[in-house]
Amino acid sequence: MRANIAILWTLSVFFLLCAAGYTIWHMLAYAGEVEWVGTMGMGLCAILAAFIAAYMGIVHRTSGGVLPEDDQSALIDDGDPELGHFAPWSWWPIALAGALMLTFMGLAISVFLLPIGAALVVIMLVGWVYEFYRGNFGR
Repeated sequence: MRANIAILWTLSVFFLLCAAGYTIWHMLAYAGEVEWVGTMGMGLCAILAAFIAAYMGIVHRTSGGVLPEDDQSALIDDGDPELGHFAPWSWWPIALAGALMLTFMGLAISVFLLPIGAALVVIMLVGWVYEFYRGNFGR
């Protein structure tokens, strides 16, 4: 976690320097006018990286122990192997991604795709949630 904190603080400083350099460069090129979109975008990226780094620093300080990721002599088995239950044979996430793509295309391109995509999203979500209640893998 210490490496992540260091990387995020470095990113925060980098984005601040980029925002300052961008602002100065634009002011020199365009007679003192500030281009607010780029300046604010890079400034907000710096703030976001600083927020995440500060949060991770607080969590690291209050956790009390050294994580296996930070210990140089740690083995792979020292970390928590339980990451959740995943179905490697499931096609529902891919179908849901396609339905979401169709829904957002309906928002961006043409409204008639929106109800079709929304109906498919509901069907794919129900299928993904209830995939372990039917068929060979029912519990």
